[in-house]
Amino acid sequence: MDKVNNALVHDISINERKNIIISGLKKIESFDSEEFLIETVMGFIMIKGEELEIIKLDTYQGNVTIKGKLNTLNYIDELNQKEKETGVINRLFK
Repeated sequence: MDKVNNALVHDISINERKNIIISGLKKIESFDSEEFLIETVMGFIMIKGEELEIIKLDTYQGNVTIKGKLNTLNYIDELNQKEKETGVINRLFK
């Protein structure tokens, strides 16, 4: 039961705009040195910045550490909603 509860924890820690630690990671959709699109248990996050790179990725615990200059961090609800709608429509017409 403890493993299930730990998997649902979502947290973001930013240190001096240089290091970002995100827990509750489901998967990294895409990334490059200027932009990351990350799916978490609380929805999608878009991170934009400069010289961004993954320092540590722990898929078992669901954590990622990114370094670089952080310019923006946004939660994106539209991606999650489109994915749900597409899933329902696909199920109806299969």
